[in-house]
Amino acid sequence: MKTLNITNAYKSFGERTLFKNVTFTIGEGDRIGLLGLNGAGKTTLLDGIIHPEDLNSIGLEKPKNYKITYLTQQPELDENLSVIDSVFAGSGEKFQLIRKYERALENFNNNSTDTNIQNDFFKLQEQMNAAEAWQMESDVKSILNKLGITELNKKVADLSGGQQRRVALAQTLISDSDLLILDEPTNHLDYEAIDWLEGYLNKYKGSVLFVTHDRYFLNTVATRIFELENRNVTEYDGNYEKYLSQKSDNEEIYASEQHHKTQMYKKELDWMRAGVKARGTKQQARIDRFKGLKEDLNDKPDVQQDMSIDIAQQRLGNDVFDIKDASLQFDNKKIIDDFSYLITKGDRIGVTGANGSGKTTFLNTITGKIPLDSGNIKTGQTVKIGYYTQYTEDMDPDKRVIMYLEGIGQNVRNTDGERMSASQLLDTFKFDHQMQSAFIRELSGGEKRRLYLLSILMNQPNVLLLDEPTNNLDIETLTILENYLESFRGTVLAVSHDRYFLDKIADKLLIFTGNGQIKESYDSYSGYLQKMNEKQQAKHHEEKEKKQAVTKSKKPEEKTKLTYAEKIEFDKLEPKIEKLDDEISKLNDQLADDANGYQDLMDFQRQLDEKNAEADKMMERWEYLGSFE
Repeated sequence: MKTLNITNAYKSFGERTLFKNVTFTIGEGDRIGLLGLNGAGKTTLLDGIIHPEDLNSIGLEKPKNYKITYLTQQPELDENLSVIDSVFAGSGEKFQLIRKYERALENFNNNSTDTNIQNDFFKLQEQMNAAEAWQMESDVKSILNKLGITELNKKVADLSGGQQRRVALAQTLISDSDLLILDEPTNHLDYEAIDWLEGYLNKYKGSVLFVTHDRYFLNTVATRIFELENRNVTEYDGNYEKYLSQKSDNEEIYASEQHHKTQMYKKELDWMRAGVKARGTKQQARIDRFKGLKEDLNDKPDVQQDMSIDIAQQRLGNDVFDIKDASLQFDNKKIIDDFSYLITKGDRIGVTGANGSGKTTFLNTITGKIPLDSGNIKTGQTVKIGYYTQYTEDMDPDKRVIMYLEGIGQNVRNTDGERMSASQLLDTFKFDHQMQSAFIRELSGGEKRRLYLLSILMNQPNVLLLDEPTNNLDIETLTILENYLESFRGTVLAVSHDRYFLDKIADKLLIFTGNGQIKESYDSYSGYLQKMNEKQQAKHHEEKEKKQAVTKSKKPEEKTKLTYAEKIEFDKLEPKIEKLDDEISKLNDQLADDANGYQDLMDFQRQLDEKNAEADKMMERWEYLGSFE
């Protein structure tokens, strides 16, 4: 069994320690979700597994042929390559062979009479047969299609950031690695792609270590949870739901233990203050116990107060946004087409739809950043907007965190009307005093997003526009934001693809279906997606039945002989079938051997199932081709 052992991983930046003495094992087949507050060091730890020289120290123990492939949050692709070349870049010899075959096939289709092109094509066809690469080629194209990558010859430079990330994800998934490390793999994926990725990773033969904010994805995929907290990793067995239960139990036990130790300490402190002299060994033992208790309490993990959002908001009237006959288009593409809608106080609206359909543009028209081509949007007199955009705005990297926040406002009050200083607000958002004095450039990307969220809420808005708020926010911050929105007395419009988030905060949906059309739904987001999936399956089934009916009504064209390529394929099939039969026979012998352990028998059975399936396909193909000989 292939395992990766990490021992004593340690990383610090100046006086700030991200983590120390981190030790864990990744077993074969593990699917591990790594959790932690933004800035806790999740990405740094993942980077350190690939580049151990970047950490202060780390022990890595793995088999010699252990292969790791890493999808970073911001993957770097060669913009001069086509999509298909980029996907195969850096892959193994078999993938390079497939790519050569694809090019030769394209040349052959364009000029099948050229002798050199013919020879090159048939030579590569033989190599594909010898390497048994046909199924792998089919699998690669299937992965690309499921991720929405269809223009395989398009230049990477011509893709959007989200499309480039999907290309990088495809490149990672086809790598056939012992361990996949995925940092936010669901970013820029729609529901169908996420649903497919869940199934793919659950069947993946190797191990997976991943960071995600998508809690449904985490719950479906993870078999173990690692939480990076208090500069170390705590391990939990099971998925996200089981983690929540175990963590709650652990915190109750810890709180009870700390309470008991504190009570003992207070009792011993009273005894020490009484001035009793250590005349006997029993009294000296009690003094030693007191010192031990004091050290134990001083050495307890840093437990910050729970993160909370307790900021007052201004009064909001019933009128918020009255949208009438709104239309907008860019580059001859309709974004909004004659749309009218009334948004009132207390509305909780989830805005969703395909990437590029105009959701962010819609928010920008509401704020006035982008003018409409026609129609108008009337904003209520009491409306005060807080707009949390996808990209952090107006944040000077050379400012200290506390100075940045003080520049936004000094008169922030909580729901009880008490004035709160910038330092107090930062404390509630888990920025300790050391981080408050840090420069903004020293913060992680997630910490900057958390600070940006706080800066928006400090202005005490009564209408919140949230554009993909779950991207780059940790799960704890998201949970707190969701709880805040539940009690928020104003209006919320949130653009998101995150099912968990929208299910929790949205009362209704505005779905951008394309070509400027916007549809309203009162379903939960998960419920809406399920209905759409059922409709799509019914449509697919109907189209399949129609196609079969048309096929039956047409007289099929009779095939009379094999092509040259099929003759080569037929000649190669019989020895390949014989080779497979020998392998199947050996596997049956291994299964009958009592000396093999349970894990070995399971592995042999899996191999046997795969070989039998492969043999059935080859036999079917051999019989078909043989009918024309």
